[in-house]
Amino acid sequence: MNKIENNKAWFLVLPVFVLVAFSAIIPLMTVVNYSVQDVFDTNTRYFVGTEWFKAILNDAALQSALMKQFMFSFTTLSIEIPLGIGIALLMPKRGMAASLCLVLIALPLLIPLNVVGTIWQIFTRSDIGLMGWSLREMGVAYNISRNPVDAWATIILMDVWHWTPLIALLCYSGLRSIPEAYYQAARIDRASRWAIFRYIQLPKLTNVLIIGILLRFMDSFMIYAEPFVLTGGGPGSSTTFLSQALTTMAIGQFDVGPAAAFSIIYFLIILAVSWVFYTTIMNMQKEK
Repeated sequence: MNKIENNKAWFLVLPVFVLVAFSAIIPLMTVVNYSVQDVFDTNTRYFVGTEWFKAILNDAALQSALMKQFMFSFTTLSIEIPLGIGIALLMPKRGMAASLCLVLIALPLLIPLNVVGTIWQIFTRSDIGLMGWSLREMGVAYNISRNPVDAWATIILMDVWHWTPLIALLCYSGLRSIPEAYYQAARIDRASRWAIFRYIQLPKLTNVLIIGILLRFMDSFMIYAEPFVLTGGGPGSSTTFLSQALTTMAIGQFDVGPAAAFSIIYFLIILAVSWVFYTTIMNMQKEK
């Protein structure tokens, strides 16, 4: 007897498609529409084709912002991933100590982004900030508003403080999912601590690390509120990242067409690099 297929379940997915259409697809099509037009006002527009894309790709300031963005993302990931794994390995496995550690480590993640920038802006002040005042008393010429190196180091330190807990929590959950039998077998074989990490823990952390790396890359590549509040993109344009340059172009200068082309290129860069990250890590996992 042939079974009659019932496709009514697809109606349950329909609200999701509608929501995605209104929240993502329709705004994206609007941006694409603006990216090929020169917009003077709401009623005056001229089709320019790929002119804005060529202008954006040849803009020296935006190329500089792109290089700074890649450098920032690479630096923060290089610090946060190993540091998060190390913190997760040092955390207690059970009991009240484990619960207390989880709460304390998660606290920075609960702070809004603009508040993080404000906290570090006060923290680095030489008159009332603990960090700025301490460095001044030690004779260190520290000034994030005048020295680009100080501004860069502070932004990286701020991002590490804010987002390393995410990697630590993801790795901790991965470590807690490893069956005790693996550790018992390692103890029987008298495996070293490094061998346990290399052959048991690290392979089991691959999936959570993929998630952590992708999340942190996308977040770091779109960073805006924290450096904007902390340094305002300065000194000069030394800490002006892509998101700030895009905001200035779209809102400050009201260049709607170039800003739309810029946002599409921005989106494609994030998509391409995330895909490269994912495929590289998955290929490395298959080779093992």
